[in-house]
Amino acid sequence: MQLVAMAVAADAVAMLERAWAVSCYGVLNRPVGVVNVMVMVVMILLGAGVAVVFRVLRRRREVYLVDYGCFLGEPCHRVTFAMALEHGRLMKNLVDEESTNFMVRLYERSGIGEETSVPDSMRYLPPERGIEASREEAELVVFSAVDKVLARTGLRPEDIDTLIVACSFTTPTPSFTDVVVNRYSFRADVRSVNLSGMGCSGALIAIGLAKNLLNAGPPGKRVLIVATEILSSMFYTGTKREMLVPNVLFRMGAASMILSNSPENARFRLGPIVRTLTAAKDSDYRCAFQEEDDDGITGINLSKDLPVVAANALKGHLVAFGLAVALSFLNHKLIKLRMSSVRAEEAAAAGGCYRPGFHNLFQHFCIHPGGRRVLHEVQRGLALTDADMEASHMTLHRFGNMASSSLLYELAYIEAKDRMRKGDRHYRKTPGIDCSSVVWECVKPPPPSHLDNGPWAGCIHRYPVQLPKIIKRA
Repeated sequence: MQLVAMAVAADAVAMLERAWAVSCYGVLNRPVGVVNVMVMVVMILLGAGVAVVFRVLRRRREVYLVDYGCFLGEPCHRVTFAMALEHGRLMKNLVDEESTNFMVRLYERSGIGEETSVPDSMRYLPPERGIEASREEAELVVFSAVDKVLARTGLRPEDIDTLIVACSFTTPTPSFTDVVVNRYSFRADVRSVNLSGMGCSGALIAIGLAKNLLNAGPPGKRVLIVATEILSSMFYTGTKREMLVPNVLFRMGAASMILSNSPENARFRLGPIVRTLTAAKDSDYRCAFQEEDDDGITGINLSKDLPVVAANALKGHLVAFGLAVALSFLNHKLIKLRMSSVRAEEAAAAGGCYRPGFHNLFQHFCIHPGGRRVLHEVQRGLALTDADMEASHMTLHRFGNMASSSLLYELAYIEAKDRMRKGDRHYRKTPGIDCSSVVWECVKPPPPSHLDNGPWAGCIHRYPVQLPKIIKRA
């Protein structure tokens, strides 16, 4: 640390030498009072520089992922292509033939398989979109995910200090956090935060919030995070094509995780976390927009430009993420930090897409499975291989797009394949206007019992599967 401070001081002196137009002889010829002021300014600048370095290097309390749990639908929740097509044909008063054909074409090239799950409310004719249906679906998926993480960790509800629930499009009263508190009889002093409208970045934003709370809290604190998306209120029965897309891509799911600032029984250690927001641009702001169509039917408008928006947002995000990754290794590789920072700044100035050395830093990748086109754009932007994208494509095939909970299903895939080793780092990313990246380092691989009750139990031996080629239509 002393060497770092000396290096910063030397850099500051060199910078002042170049920037100060007054020579040493000029200073000596000035009045004593002016010289004293100049010396004081130099000392303040040097002291500030050293203080900043010490603040960066000061060891903050580490944050750990104790464990996680994922909802797994029963066979009765499964929706096959034939079943979805039959329902579409039978609901002629709600969905016209042209809209049904559009969804069929979209499904054929979506990369989604035959074992995904939907709530019971979507099996009714017509589908049930009321608040009671949404609450029943939430209780099904959320309680299952929380039960699993509590069972895996051996913790009790009273051991939880903070609860965060992320769900974008459904916000009932009482809130989902209150629903969980009521079900598990959490302590009266538990802190709760209900995140809505955050889209597929909800889980990673919740991790960032939990990190700040745990950094500020005393040792031994625990945060329970639940991520889900409730489909019952999302089903769209109009004819606007951009609003029909969620009917095809989104599926039922939920995941939970317990974070702590104590390494006791931890599975992963949290590394850099970076979030960049591009909602200031009108095109990005409207790429996923909840609205009413011309007939007054509410739905989610997923713009056809969403993959392009995700790719463009990735450029600036990678610069910020590259700098954060470099800073995280400051204690070990100061020179590499400076080189990485220079390369990132040069790439940003040139308008290019800076790519950190991902394959040198990470062994596994979990990219949000927003759709095949989104995955391909991110793969191209990050220069990843098909093997790097395997967990993302297979999760999309087996479970569909489950919003921000999907990333934990991808982690479960990697572990079910027995690929996670101690010391491995995996990179999680959600693209879009709320672009987020998180790094986790494996502290302890999963015990065999985890593989028997995880979301991939009973089907992991069939994966990876060969996905059909994308059919380009006029």
